Amino acid sequence: MVNDPPGIPASLPDGRTSAPGPPLRIVYFGTPAFAVPSLERLLASRHRVVGVVSQPDRPRGRGQHLHPTPTKEVALAHNVPVLQPARIKDEAFLQAIRDLNPDLGVVAAFGRILPDALLAIPRLGMINVHASLLPRYRGAAPVHRAVLAGDAETGVTIMRVVTELDAGPMLATRTVPIPHDATSGEIEASVALAGADLLLTTVDDLSAGCAVETPQDDRLATHAAKITKEEGIIDWRDSARSVHDKVRGLQPWPLASTTLGGVRYVIRRSATTDQITGAKPGEIVAAQADDLVVAAGGGSAIRILELQPEGRRPMTAREFLAGHRLTPGDRFGT
Repeated sequence: MVNDPPGIPASLPDGRTSAPGPPLRIVYFGTPAFAVPSLERLLASRHRVVGVVSQPDRPRGRGQHLHPTPTKEVALAHNVPVLQPARIKDEAFLQAIRDLNPDLGVVAAFGRILPDALLAIPRLGMINVHASLLPRYRGAAPVHRAVLAGDAETGVTIMRVVTELDAGPMLATRTVPIPHDATSGEIEASVALAGADLLLTTVDDLSAGCAVETPQDDRLATHAAKITKEEGIIDWRDSARSVHDKVRGLQPWPLASTTLGGVRYVIRRSATTDQITGAKPGEIVAAQADDLVVAAGGGSAIRILELQPEGRRPMTAREFLAGHRLTPGDRFGT
């Protein structure tokens, strides 16, 4: 069921009495794994994906060989033409889109701001699958910012693409819960699936001429800035809950990290505790068996479940403590 905020009518359910509109010719703009479920849902629908636009292939791995983007792999498997322009303002690219004669453009994590000349090509305009409940978290990293903030829920919004970033009117929304220990990667996967379902309903509504657009309240807008590597450094003066949210919020990149004895450690999994301590932030409170507990700000403490010394494999707290002699009073962040 679609969960719509006040002012946004729920999409019509299956079995609606209004006649369905004609199948639409869709050009799809998307690059990473987040964009795959929506693309696959469109490919399996009565609508026709006439082209997929992706960012150029990037080198990956130790050999730095070029690998196709996730959406490109899906498109090629379905014999859909793929365009990967270096510059999306080039007239040759714009003409290639015109030649596809699209009715609608769909955008999902494409990674570039689309120029007005491109937005004007599809006769029904362009819509975007955005990974938040707008107007909250406009910008590049909505899921990560929601997890970092400790939010209990996030969601997905289907919105019309306009020149201003993520500011277009909304066509539909759906809420996605954020479990206490879920990582950004896990939530992003859930949001991508919810967005795929909601997208298809919205495309059908646009085809039938019954879609309703609701303006965003710009006064409530917040910005989800791009994640930087520097954000991964743990400040043990923060509360245990904030440190825990950083550990799960900065996955799969850049990962939360700290130092001990000059060695960098990535903290991969953690858990909050009810333990109260008078130890200094970063100080190890317990270090035996499975119990690796570290003091954080305000007298709180956090349990480290999995960590990774730089240049080595991830290991559980038990595995780590079996090979590293730590005692209460040793301090992370040094």
